[in-house]
Amino acid sequence: MDKIVADTGVDGIDWGGSGAIQGEIKKINLKTLPKTVHAGLLNPLTNAVKCSLIIGDYLYFHYGCDGQDDRGWGCGYRTIQTMASWLCHNWSQLQDKQRPPPSLPEIQQALVSLGDKPESFSNSKEWIGTFEASLVLDYLFDVPCKVVHVRGGGAELEQVAVEELHRHFEKHGSPVMMGGDRDNSSKGILGVCTGDKGSYLLILDPHYYGCKLEKMDLQRQGWVAWKKVSSLDHSSFYNLCMPQTSKK
Repeated sequence: MDKIVADTGVDGIDWGGSGAIQGEIKKINLKTLPKTVHAGLLNPLTNAVKCSLIIGDYLYFHYGCDGQDDRGWGCGYRTIQTMASWLCHNWSQLQDKQRPPPSLPEIQQALVSLGDKPESFSNSKEWIGTFEASLVLDYLFDVPCKVVHVRGGGAELEQVAVEELHRHFEKHGSPVMMGGDRDNSSKGILGVCTGDKGSYLLILDPHYYGCKLEKMDLQRQGWVAWKKVSSLDHSSFYNLCMPQTSKK
């Protein structure tokens, strides 16, 4: 497991991964990552019945943002990192702990330590989903998560998931992780907007790979965008991982 950089607080992480060769540690400064990249996006509906959004700042983690090429398997890890960055910025219980978002090796080691994965999982390229996300956030940040299973896309996704998301953002305001079986690409959900003819989800896509892009470029290229619920795969089930961050 990589070590946290002691002298940089939440601004730097020793990431290891592909940059760690014979003890050499690759470090990323969190201040270089795009922040709160959905800010400024217009609501998708001019006559919305109800819109519920994330509250607070977060960092956008995506493929390769730390120098490790995790294309094809790392999207779930990156969404966890984005969710963790929201906790670091906004969750009052972490204000004095200086706990940065975990690196990919730290996420894998957490799942091994919990007994959810075998030792061989460490340093592997195995993907993870919403259930593992709930375990990692609880283990590293002491944040319980509600996992909601939606048996299929289409009408059930429109009804069950949309209602759950409205309640979640109104009560907790934290980002949500979404994944499925046929549609197995991890997504961050930052908001939901409902009108008379259906709903939209504000989706943060961790699959971008390349040089750093500014917020407006990410929006223009669709890496953060409103998408119709009806456009999601109707033949896939979906799971939602919802951090329960409201004050008790």
